[in-house]
This record gives sequence, structure tokens and C-alpha cells, in this order.
Amino acid sequence: MRTRTLGSTGPHTSALGLGAMGMSDGAYGMADRAESIATVHAALEAGVTLIDTGDFYAMGHNELLLAEALRGRDRDSYQLSVKFGALRGPGHEFGGQDNRPEAVRNFLAYSLNRLGTDHLDIYRPARLDPAVPIEETVGAIKEMVDAGYVRHIGLSEVNAETIRRAHAVHPIADLQIEYSLLVRAVEADVLPTLRELGIGLTAYGVLGRGLLSGHWRADRVAGPGDMRAMSPRFAAGNLEHNLALVEALRRVAETKGCTVAQLAIAWVAAQGEDIVPLVGARTRERLGEALPALEVQLDADDLAAIERAVPAGAARGDRYPAPMMALLGVGN
Repeated sequence: MRTRTLGSTGPHTSALGLGAMGMSDGAYGMADRAESIATVHAALEAGVTLIDTGDFYAMGHNELLLAEALRGRDRDSYQLSVKFGALRGPGHEFGGQDNRPEAVRNFLAYSLNRLGTDHLDIYRPARLDPAVPIEETVGAIKEMVDAGYVRHIGLSEVNAETIRRAHAVHPIADLQIEYSLLVRAVEADVLPTLRELGIGLTAYGVLGRGLLSGHWRADRVAGPGDMRAMSPRFAAGNLEHNLALVEALRRVAETKGCTVAQLAIAWVAAQGEDIVPLVGARTRERLGEALPALEVQLDADDLAAIERAVPAGAARGDRYPAPMMALLGVGN
């Protein structure tokens, strides 16, 4: 497993991270608990050290699942990246974001307990709270860093201005944000700002929630609770257009002797040594397909061919429904 460092102050991690949300949240349909735990074990055995979760994924269930999967492992052999602040109701509905300093301490206490650990490697607000200045939120996490409960501070889905304000309070290790061949808004202002300040990037959604996996079909129906049933990019009309992009990408992948998914992951990894793609594999089979992506070497001709197949801005439909798009610091 290759390794990368998240920014100038962040942790040294595997070059590919594991996103755990789909293992228990139901966002992509029902998950199998035993298979999820086996997938975490397989990832660790393959050298994956960075594991990403959120305290609101299935209202804490995801953290409890990871605690079970990680039990008995050397705590220094992996890094836990945790998002906090998203409020949810008993019907699993989202109810905004709470980034007040007192909420930071409260959320952290629950996460430490559920995960069965005395510290988190990266702690970050899931979204910006418009009612709380980012300086107050980062200042509260800084207190937790000083107390030894948090090793590094991260951000998620915020714009360049917010990154600068947060970094002025305490060094930011990384920004977690959606980045893929279908979502490239980060390239305009955010990525240059990160590099100027020495901040890493952990990219989620590298397979476009399955669109770039090479396995999605136009006649496939999202199952109960699957968020893709409400995704504009999977809506009729948009989906057919987006799958045509995937087929163009598949032709490039065939020339490289890899799968569409591997090529999509390799493209993100090739955008810089300061970027760590997160793969939301829920099964050992999908993990096994993703891992070889790090061996796919892309030269200038390959990158040009990929750009022709999936030009920037080519995807149709927003990456989230309108209410969720309003919470993002950058768009598509």
C-alpha cells in the first residue's frame, strides 16, 4: 500500500481511504453487518489505514460497527476521521447543523465512547453552520487537540474563504469534499487554496455514488432508502446522459487493462500527492476491485483521453437535491 501525507501538518495515511457510511446508514440500500466488518478487516490487512465515518451515520450505528471491527487492533495502526454536527430526527430526517463550541465537546464525547477510543485522528464539522462563525468551531476543536482528544482538525464541504479563516485559528490537516470526474468544482478556487496553505484533500464520491463504478444500468431501480432514488444525477434523462459518459470512459479503461471504477479512482489519485481518495466499499468484492486502482499509472496521453471522455462539467443534474445543495460551500 502506498502512503501519502495529508497536508504539511496532517497524518501519514494510506494512499486510499475507506469510507464507512454505506456499511450501516442504508444510504445505498441495506448492508450486511458481517460483510461490512469483514470488509474493514480486509481493508486493514491490505494496508488501508484511513477510515472515515460520521457520528450521524445511522445515528451512531456506524461508529459502533467500526468499534466492533477495530476491536483488538493496535490503535496506532489506523486513523479515524470523524465528521460531526449534523442533526437528525427519529425518522432519520436531517435537521440542520450544530457547530457551537458546547456541541463540539458533546459530540466528541459520544464519538469517543461509541468508537471505544481515547482520541480521534481527524475531527471535522460535516457542514458549515451558518449561525456559528467557523473560528468558534475550530477554536473549540483546538481545545480538544490541546487536551489530547483530537490529533488533527479537518473541514468538510466549505469554500476557500472559510478554509482561510479556519486555518488562521489552527492548522487544518485536510478538507473532505466530493471530487471525481463528475464533480470538479473544487479545481477552481478550493484546490489552489489548499495547496497554498499546505492542506490535504480527502476526496469522497470518487465513483459518483455508483455512476462511475461501471456496474450501474439505466434500468436499475434504487432500493428502499437508497439516496440515489432522490439524486438528480440518477433521474430519468440525466441518468442516460451520465451513463453515456461512463461508456466513453469504459473504452479508455479497456485500453489501460483496468475497470471503469479503477480508472475513475486512479484519475482522482493522479490529481496530486496531497489527495487521498475515499472508497465507500461495502463488500470485500468491491474493495478488491478498488485497491488495484493505485497501480494504474496515467500519463499525459491517458489523462487527455479521460478528459475527452468525461470533460469537466459534462455530468447532468446536481450532485444533491436542492435542499442539500444549499448547505455546500462549492457546487458541482
